Amino acid sequence: MKLRGAGSFIAGRFEAFAREAVDDGWTEGASPEDESLPEIPTRVAEERARSIIARNDSPDIPFEQSINPYRGCEHGCIYCVGAETRILMADGSLRAIRDLEKGDAIYGTERRGHFRKYVRTTVLAHWSVVKPAYLVELEDGTRLTCGSDHRFLTERGWKFVTGRMSGPGQRPYLTTGNKLMGTGAFAPAVEKDANYRLGYLSGMIRGDGAIGSYQYERLGRTHAEQHRFRLALADQEGLDRTRTYLDGWDLDTQEFQFAAAMAGRRPMRAIRTSARQAVADIRELIDWPRHPSPGWAAGFLAGIFDAEGSYSGGILRISNTDPEIVSWIRRCMNEFGFSHVVEHTKTEKPNPVDVVRITGGLKEHLRFFHIVDPAIMRKRDIEGQSVKSSARLGVAGIEPLGRAMRLYDITTGTGDFIAEGVVSHNCYARPSHAYLELSPGLDFETKLFAKTNAVQLLRDELSKKSYVPKPIAFGTNTDAYQPIERRYKIMRGLLEVLAECDHPLTMVTKSALIERDIDLLAPMAKKNLVKAFVSVTTLDHKLARALEPRAASPSRRIDAIRALAAAGIPTGVMVAPVIPALTDKSLEAVLEAAAGAGAIMAGWIMLRLPNEVRPLFKEWLATHAPQRADHVISIVKQVRGGRENDPNFGSRMSGSGNFSELIDKRFDLACRRFGLNSEDNHMASRGGLDCSLFRPPGSRAQMTLFG
Repeated sequence: MKLRGAGSFIAGRFEAFAREAVDDGWTEGASPEDESLPEIPTRVAEERARSIIARNDSPDIPFEQSINPYRGCEHGCIYCVGAETRILMADGSLRAIRDLEKGDAIYGTERRGHFRKYVRTTVLAHWSVVKPAYLVELEDGTRLTCGSDHRFLTERGWKFVTGRMSGPGQRPYLTTGNKLMGTGAFAPAVEKDANYRLGYLSGMIRGDGAIGSYQYERLGRTHAEQHRFRLALADQEGLDRTRTYLDGWDLDTQEFQFAAAMAGRRPMRAIRTSARQAVADIRELIDWPRHPSPGWAAGFLAGIFDAEGSYSGGILRISNTDPEIVSWIRRCMNEFGFSHVVEHTKTEKPNPVDVVRITGGLKEHLRFFHIVDPAIMRKRDIEGQSVKSSARLGVAGIEPLGRAMRLYDITTGTGDFIAEGVVSHNCYARPSHAYLELSPGLDFETKLFAKTNAVQLLRDELSKKSYVPKPIAFGTNTDAYQPIERRYKIMRGLLEVLAECDHPLTMVTKSALIERDIDLLAPMAKKNLVKAFVSVTTLDHKLARALEPRAASPSRRIDAIRALAAAGIPTGVMVAPVIPALTDKSLEAVLEAAAGAGAIMAGWIMLRLPNEVRPLFKEWLATHAPQRADHVISIVKQVRGGRENDPNFGSRMSGSGNFSELIDKRFDLACRRFGLNSEDNHMASRGGLDCSLFRPPGSRAQMTLFG
């Protein structure tokens, strides 16, 4: 296909870029055959991202933060779980993975400092496949239906459901000696029947409502009796649930504004009624039961928690001054086996507050939320809590179910999600287009997504008081300088923000468009804030045309290195990917040309063929190098321990075996010969980028107002 690398719509990939009349160096050597091929247009879908800085904790990737202004090239596997698997939503509720939708807010995890923490994230894609299913059973009784390629977080890192110690299929896999990481099993919610609703009303109204009847003399009135019920809350969810439950007993209430917002205080809404019979009926509804059912107990705990409870800093507590209410709280806690303590506040006030606190950590707190289901979602926030638990999450058994099933998966902003109480890895890669029901073949190259709000998201992120500056990497998943960047200028905007803040960055690109931004990069380089790499696979014009038809030509990339180096920007060359028996012969030539253009650094990456990329590359070989196809794949298997891909940390980037060692030695010798990666080179040897100059956006301008 003209200007495309893939030749078919092999199952799924991105929305992309429009080509302009820009010289990328391909006019030289173009043939009439090229012009006769059908052009496939590029389409761009604009999207508003939820976040922009991605965090990484992979041990063999040399960056912790990255930005991808365009969604594009990603590599990964299909990891799927059963349709009924419950996912922890960002509001603390549960939902079957089958029922999730793109854009839903859920919980994932990310590493913060030395610990992995629970954080809110977003569902970016949702899909299903039919494949052989396995059953993973845990010590606490949790049963997980999933595919063999699904990964769970264990005490020893991420592990697949199945694998082998050596040979084909070698990869980290679950055994009965592993313990999974997570919150612990999700508890089933109590049915919200009439007993639950009565319990909720009792807890809510006794905890935060006002109900009473009184008499007073008033001229012109024959009846001096007054009856009042009122409930005022800052959280609308609790008010709505109470009003709905009262409506179920034909008790009508009126809603009104109780208090306007003030400094440090949220606005409050309230419901009320002054009808004598309604007040009497409400009194009857909230009366203490003689024999409380489990449903009433769950409803009472939900209501009293919405009224008087709090959850912060990993502590769940319910406070009250009435000893009778405190006694009922404890009684209902015991109904469900919640371990708790009562803390008596030391005060001289006539009605001291008693605090009932649930012990047992996050596992018990989530069990409380899921069983009793309070209405106020802000009180169910676990953001920032560490991924640790005393739950019995040891693997008790793994067995094939002997049949194929429809399994579901999602892509999230954090790269994982919480399924049935354990941390599960999601899927991301060239196959990410498959999640969007697009092809990782031609769709991947012709349908891109532009994050049009990326610049504002970056500015907001860097403005946070909690932000810690670390170098941001560009070009980690998709090239930031894709052809559509000429029109959208998202990368340009991101660089302007980073330049304003003196924030360090690194980048890898195949595009000569990076020359456009030398005016921003050069001043930053003088402050030791930038390192740039240009990726060059081969100097063979014809081969490069077939491999990367929409990237800049090899000669234009060398020109870009020359321009960057001349501007004083520390520049390197990335020889990637090294394709055995096809591009490896160009290794020394690429390094020599780059060094001659002013490059001072160099690196290399061996060809990787994860999942959908594998058939796509084989299709490309059959089309462009049919006589070498078997030989190339044979060496790839040698490099990957007998497989066509190696996902293991430490070896996936370079491979192993004789061929890999030979490439590594050739690379080292060539670097020494051409002065690359030299300790004598001042710019190359001064180490990491400078993070100490960072200032939040706008802070410099504000400082000038004060001199």
